[in-house]
Amino acid sequence: MAETICRALRDGAFEGEHAPALTIKDTIDAPLGSFVFNHILTQLTSNILAGKSQARGVVLVALSRPPSFYVELLKNKGFDVSSSSKWLRVLDCYSDPLGWKNKLLERGTVRNPYEETLLKTTLCKNLKELDKVLSSIIELGKEIVEEGKGRFAVAIDSVSEILRHSSLPSVARILSHLRSHDQVSCIFCLLHVDLHEAKVAATLEYLSTMHADVEPIVQRTNGQRNTSEDLPMVEQSFKRGKFHVRFKRRNGRVRVMREELYVEGSGIKITEVSSEDGITAQSLVPKVQFNLELSEKERLDRAKVVLPFEHQGTGKPIQIYDGRKSLNESENEEKQASVEKLQTTEDSGRGEIIYFRDSDDEMPDSDEDPDDDLDI
Repeated sequence: MAETICRALRDGAFEGEHAPALTIKDTIDAPLGSFVFNHILTQLTSNILAGKSQARGVVLVALSRPPSFYVELLKNKGFDVSSSSKWLRVLDCYSDPLGWKNKLLERGTVRNPYEETLLKTTLCKNLKELDKVLSSIIELGKEIVEEGKGRFAVAIDSVSEILRHSSLPSVARILSHLRSHDQVSCIFCLLHVDLHEAKVAATLEYLSTMHADVEPIVQRTNGQRNTSEDLPMVEQSFKRGKFHVRFKRRNGRVRVMREELYVEGSGIKITEVSSEDGITAQSLVPKVQFNLELSEKERLDRAKVVLPFEHQGTGKPIQIYDGRKSLNESENEEKQASVEKLQTTEDSGRGEIIYFRDSDDEMPDSDEDPDDDLDI
């Protein structure tokens, strides 16, 4: 499934259509969304360097991690960071999102509060001005590709950080504008769902062609708190989770895929869903307010229900007439007819047609009651 996501982002936008967009969602119960984001970022980078991607570079909007984090991430994955200026630009919204450090620098209070990295970085000094942020993203993308030629990808490591300083309509407008830009190949971003109202996740899902949910292996009921006995399960939620992805197809249909992810070192491993202890198998049932399956007691109770028009039996065998005669009756009548044929010589001019219904496709005779099996 992760390969399907990476393939969709690699192929990019079709002619005359908006760029594909992926929203990754996680919660405090399964805080593995950043691992998924990093995995997709490195996979897309590999496709770009191999010349397999529509995008020729990535504009990374760093909000929750400093640029130095991504330097180490790329190094650990074996990428040559020294040549990253050819395919990567970083818009640093982490170091000074509101411009406070810049004001201290202008007053001479501090010398240089910004760290230097090997990545080509542009500093964002006011995250509240989303129009300037959008212009910076477009300008950085055009630096990677020649203007009018090629496309670039946009990666936002935390939409939640933007929503701290801007309204939801403003963020939705920026994402929609990026999707419709003729030089954007694809977009993917991370959202921490439990920090926002339900309408925030619904809006991003509406704007996305794919949305991936990272959920805990064991779901807790509303209001349930962790106890000391639950510590092993809490620790497991930081290493393992369920990965649900929904793909919106162009014909309007939605494709749902489910897998499990495991944290291995600094990366993740995604495998098919297993039915270990019956926990994951239970997750395949849709989340509804009623049961979709019957218990054994409910099946027995249903079997005991008396239907109002069903024969209840009065000590006699229940026979339902279907328009055909039984085999014994047919054999007896055939024997009787053959005997009568031999014995009858008086009235040879009179004929008789004997018809036996031989197919269930034929309707019963009109003079028979088709509801003979009902107590009416």
